[in-house]
Amino acid sequence: MSKQLIAGVDIGNSSTEVAIVEVCGNEAVFLTQHLVPTTGIKGTVTNIKGIKSCLQLAMSKINRTISEINIVRINDAVPVIGDLAMDVISETIITESSMIGHNPDTPGGEGIGIGQTILIEQLLQHAEENKPYIVVVSKKFDYEWVAYQFNKFERQGIQIKGVIVQKDDGVLIHNRLQMKVPIVDEVAMIDKVPIGKKAAIEVAPPGHVIRMLSNPYGLSTVFDLTPDETKQVAPVAKSLVGNRSAVVIRTPAGQIAERKIESGSVTMVGNRMSVKVDVNDGADEIMGCYKKIGVLNDVQGEQGTNAGAMLNGLRQDLAEVTDQNMHEIRITDLLAVDTKIPSSIRGALAGEITMESGVGLASMVQTKKTSIQTVSSLLEEELGVSVEVGGIEAEMAIAGALTTPGTERPIVILDMGGGSTDAATNDENGMIQTVHLAGAGDMVTLLINTELSLHDLELAEKIKKYPLGKLQSLYHMQLEDGTYLFSEESHPPEAFGKVVIREEKGITPLPIRHSLEKIRTIRREAKRKVFVTNAIRALEQVLPTHNIRHISFVVMLGGSALDFEIPEMINDELSKYGIVAGFANIRGTEGPRNAVATGLVLSTLKRRNDRI
Repeated sequence: MSKQLIAGVDIGNSSTEVAIVEVCGNEAVFLTQHLVPTTGIKGTVTNIKGIKSCLQLAMSKINRTISEINIVRINDAVPVIGDLAMDVISETIITESSMIGHNPDTPGGEGIGIGQTILIEQLLQHAEENKPYIVVVSKKFDYEWVAYQFNKFERQGIQIKGVIVQKDDGVLIHNRLQMKVPIVDEVAMIDKVPIGKKAAIEVAPPGHVIRMLSNPYGLSTVFDLTPDETKQVAPVAKSLVGNRSAVVIRTPAGQIAERKIESGSVTMVGNRMSVKVDVNDGADEIMGCYKKIGVLNDVQGEQGTNAGAMLNGLRQDLAEVTDQNMHEIRITDLLAVDTKIPSSIRGALAGEITMESGVGLASMVQTKKTSIQTVSSLLEEELGVSVEVGGIEAEMAIAGALTTPGTERPIVILDMGGGSTDAATNDENGMIQTVHLAGAGDMVTLLINTELSLHDLELAEKIKKYPLGKLQSLYHMQLEDGTYLFSEESHPPEAFGKVVIREEKGITPLPIRHSLEKIRTIRREAKRKVFVTNAIRALEQVLPTHNIRHISFVVMLGGSALDFEIPEMINDELSKYGIVAGFANIRGTEGPRNAVATGLVLSTLKRRNDRI
């Protein structure tokens, strides 16, 4: 009887996992498994590199090659992006630039224009050849007259690179121009536009958003900025993300009043109602409104604010990888968390900072336009092995979870990864319900990094994953629980007196002055704010009754279920509702990892048995 090798591949938001099984008749033996970081956004062709690497490493463990695999089964992965934004409630201040970043309904033309701002009446009096201009047109001028003058200027060799118009005349002027230029209209306070300054104007084609002026390095290119100046104008670029048109005008420091980019508001659109809430009101208010709206259909961020920049940037990222219009993409979940954010003190001489109240936002975008079939075809071509797309991801995860000793249907799983927290139920009749929520391990890392002012995500990730200690001498340290650990070998002298991360192999001293107790508190609170909150949200949403007291057992999956604190925190919270919770042990050997990859392989065997 011939033997076959089948590979199950789970493409996740953060990691790609593989399970290899050898099948002979009705018998199946799991040979090996492996895990690598996901390359690119889940469900896109950028995943192929990671899949191939994972398969190669898995097969090398058993001294075999990919060419020996008969079938590769990948999960039906829909592109999902989770993103995070962290903003001080007290707003971002800009002093080096003025800008017009609103979104008029009908800007004219498209492209980028760079030149010196000048009033149209000034241009009539002393226009210079070979000098680029951005022309400012007030409401007292008629569009036909303006277009006539521009065409005349063009014949005279006057370089008009863009137009700023007070009235809603952008398209009317553009349609009459012989030389097409970008036009931003509906600029009500035209008299506030600085004149005689270098300016850049950008209008994106319909259905697209600006690229150059919403990029700090694009602004640096346009205005020939130094690195320090680029840092100063970065908030300008950030606030323009998602706009179809914008103008940025460079002004010497001190010539204009300070302009603030506010944290902004978010409008949550649900099946019951739509609610607008200011980010300044804090996370509790935002999440309170979230509960009122019913099923979330979309979230809109206020234009020209930090919230709007974050949500529009998220849509833009997914639109680019799926070749889809960003306006067709919807925000499917939002998680707000109160936090403390370090802010520089003005006039400080030694880099002093103050901790200000802030809000962290995690959001998730999902598209129905999946490219997984393209991934499958290209992967088959790359590997020279038959590749097929497996079933529904939640169904595969449940199939894998049920290999945990002591589990059976009905079952509720809680899958906690890096980018999202997911839940799924499977009742006695085989009916499956799923939910995907924003906020997981990556958000915890960001909260730790921000509140400890580390400026080092890799170090923040270590603080999240491992317990702490404080080195009292070269031979002993105090642990988090107050006990002491003695060592026969001396610790590095540079770690003496410092709080250290107790990794599996060795210790890492922390370059910060916070006490062990404070670091531990920040770490645990970050985990509680994200994972405990999302566990309750996910379980409430995935149940038809929305009452988690109707659950008896919860099985935790995913990389975050391996954490030394998170499962315990969730178990403590769920025990209040009489729920037994614990992390899975896939196939009795793998712990909470490899559920979907295992389910993909098992579903192939089930299909074969059904045919027989």
